[in-house]
Amino acid sequence: MASLAVLVFLVVCATLASGAASVRVGLTRIHSDPDITAPEFVRDALRRDMHRQQSRFSGRELAESDGTTVSARTRKDLPNGGEYLMTLAIGTPPLSYPAIADTGSDLIWTQCAPCGAQCFAQPAPLYNPASSTTFGVLPCNSSLSMCAGALAGAPPPPGCACMYNQTYGTGWTAGVQGSETFTFGSAAADQARVPGIAFGCSNASSSDWNGSAGLVGLGRGSLSLVSQLGAGRFSYCLTPFQDTNSTSTLLLGPSAALNGTGVRSTPFVTSPAKAPMSTYYYLNLTGISLGAKALSISPNAFSLKADGTGGLIIDSGTTITSLVNAAYQQVRAAVQSLVTLPTTDGSDSTGLDLCYALPTPTSAPPAMPSMTLHFDGADMVLPADSYMISGSGVWCLAMRNQTDGAMSTFGNYQQQNMHILYDVRKEMLSFAPAKCSTL
Repeated sequence: MASLAVLVFLVVCATLASGAASVRVGLTRIHSDPDITAPEFVRDALRRDMHRQQSRFSGRELAESDGTTVSARTRKDLPNGGEYLMTLAIGTPPLSYPAIADTGSDLIWTQCAPCGAQCFAQPAPLYNPASSTTFGVLPCNSSLSMCAGALAGAPPPPGCACMYNQTYGTGWTAGVQGSETFTFGSAAADQARVPGIAFGCSNASSSDWNGSAGLVGLGRGSLSLVSQLGAGRFSYCLTPFQDTNSTSTLLLGPSAALNGTGVRSTPFVTSPAKAPMSTYYYLNLTGISLGAKALSISPNAFSLKADGTGGLIIDSGTTITSLVNAAYQQVRAAVQSLVTLPTTDGSDSTGLDLCYALPTPTSAPPAMPSMTLHFDGADMVLPADSYMISGSGVWCLAMRNQTDGAMSTFGNYQQQNMHILYDVRKEMLSFAPAKCSTL
């Protein structure tokens, strides 16, 4: 998730009441503050990314034969750190709310009334479980309950309600675990109602979730929305950061597919069994090239260690890609060797390490070659706009360094205009360049 360190829990075996086999979610990039500059956006996103990174180590299945899809809106929340906000609805009658779509966590939660002084302002009305005919408290001994382990098989006390307290790198949330019906899709003919989804009903939280009313985890864990729906696979296509109006799409289920000659595939690396690493989608990145030049990076630089450290994950909830320092310094040096503009200190305005001063605030950046990420069995080619960012006369490398041995993250800025498919059952990531605004 873009710059949020979210872990998530969600769940119960959910069934699409309509019999639909796929969930379709529209992804729209919207600048909620038209006056924010690109450097300011990157600075705020990077701040949240770093908090997120620092925190990480401290039903019925969808019928594969049915291709029905439904839609829901999502927007790109640029001023608040680069999160992608999907719109969904909770309860009966359904109440819509925006939530951060995050492949780096498993939990679904939203703020619930009553919510006192320890709640944050949100753009949508608070969900009130007392006003919904389909809300239920998740039993403490449910296999999906965060309290089940503490019970160790013993019967729960009468009226037991499982309270949770989830901490993230950028904040925290606390409340009770519940079960509800979630609705995807805005038009009546295009909706799917999914009963029995376990979620966090938050009655207290930090103020670090601006622009949303909660989170939706899309991680590998059993509590994620992907696992709850038994989706098998999901895909998304993220529109360019400069595009403030277009809608792209998140698909969950059999309708999520990639076809064509440009599709490349790489296997997921088996995740460690220990949480939170068990949630992440690890990839085997073996090298990086800038133009025709292969950089001097050890093939083991991004290896996942036996103790669960290292490795590289793909994360829709993190904005700026981080690379272990040994690899980052090679990328940085390669960019420097090609750019003749004067460098400028962008640490205050952008938080990024390598920035250049353009001749004027409206000057176009110079041409740069594409960057190629060499994954196991598949090369991903990034145009300059996906690894450099410009604004207000500053042009920067949109990547940052990570302590050697720490986990690297492939963020959503580098994923823009790339159609990406997560095949959970086949343990495979596939991708192809695309104009996401037209999909």
